[in-house]
Amino acid sequence: MTVLLIGNGTHGDIAPLIGLSTRLQAAGHSVAIATYKAFEQQVRDSDTEFRILPGDPSLLGVNEQGRLKKKSLGESLRAGRWLRRILRHSEELADGLIAAAEKDTDVLVCSGLTMFHGYHLAKALNLPSMGLGLQPLHPTGDFPPPVGVSSLGRWANRGLGELMFTTGLTPWSSSPEFCARIGVPRLNTAQTLRRTAEERWPVHYGFSPSVVPRPADWRPGVDVVGYWWPHERPGWQPPRELVDFLDAGPAPVRVGLGSAGDPRDAERLGELLHAALRKAKVRAVVQSGTAGIDLAGDDVLTIGNAPHSWLFPRTAAVVHHMGAGTTGAGLRAGVPTVGVPTFGDAPFWSRRLVSLGASPGYVPIGELTPDRLAALIRAAVHERRHTDRSRALAAALAAEDGGARTVAAVERLLDRGTA
Repeated sequence: MTVLLIGNGTHGDIAPLIGLSTRLQAAGHSVAIATYKAFEQQVRDSDTEFRILPGDPSLLGVNEQGRLKKKSLGESLRAGRWLRRILRHSEELADGLIAAAEKDTDVLVCSGLTMFHGYHLAKALNLPSMGLGLQPLHPTGDFPPPVGVSSLGRWANRGLGELMFTTGLTPWSSSPEFCARIGVPRLNTAQTLRRTAEERWPVHYGFSPSVVPRPADWRPGVDVVGYWWPHERPGWQPPRELVDFLDAGPAPVRVGLGSAGDPRDAERLGELLHAALRKAKVRAVVQSGTAGIDLAGDDVLTIGNAPHSWLFPRTAAVVHHMGAGTTGAGLRAGVPTVGVPTFGDAPFWSRRLVSLGASPGYVPIGELTPDRLAALIRAAVHERRHTDRSRALAAALAAEDGGARTVAAVERLLDRGTA
């Protein structure tokens, strides 16, 4: 009995799936993950079967949306082109989705761009299935779509969310052409949303209800279950240089933009960050990320990859691009966050953490200045209320187990498939 997890996106989108895979395996299930070649080794390192999907996450233009330039009409047009690129890519995934699911699969679990494609494919193959999400994309009056604007009020929030599905401008866009290809009724995104509601098709959101409570106007079957924490690499040891730096003084601030930074901005971004750190008068561990940031100095150490679960609790605060996974890691560590949001759902998580008291504020990357960033870093490190609130949220997260709830849901699907 094989559970197939299908996922696409950047490392932050795939890491939770790998973590969920290890939980399913610990419960005695055979698991495969279908994703890009770029993540094959990470999947295999977790003793999970790898099935390939076409595409390269580095070509999806994520870092192009994380430029230092201020937002302008040209930037807005580029963002629109990026969204169209993402939607086209969802169609390009079709062959890989079909091939992955046709191979020894008993339950299909779909996330990201593949959610509604996976729903239709499961119908075609007569497989039980469910959806996973890292951002709350179902329409609600509580907040606007997380890839959209600030709150406009309950009526407008829900209307905008429904409009995104009606027009297909959502990461889940459903293709009537794909439906026809696999022999199921031709449904567009809005029709698919209604059909899944009628069937109470299960969808689990992998973030904490302490961070985003489940909206009361969501339909039955859509649940907020808690985070799926990434797989911990057995035997990982921190570099001696990093340990020595941490031991040499007060807890540093961790700075990094993950996969959101653009290499074309590396030099200018490095200068800006270094100036902000000097103004804030803090020590810092900088993770170079996709942008290739490289800072040096007595109070700054630049490193490559290090597990967030190991590094973040050893810091005084974290500065990052506000991706869903990194946001959760900062909350889990119980340290304040300073957001440098780029695009997509990053502004949503930035606003959410400020409203929770776990962040003193954020500055969009296009508006970044040393003075603004330094002021936020100082507030995160020195204003006790942000640390206290972050620790309280960390305690709440420690009492949750999103992985266990999703494993239980998958097991119910397995039981249904063998009934």
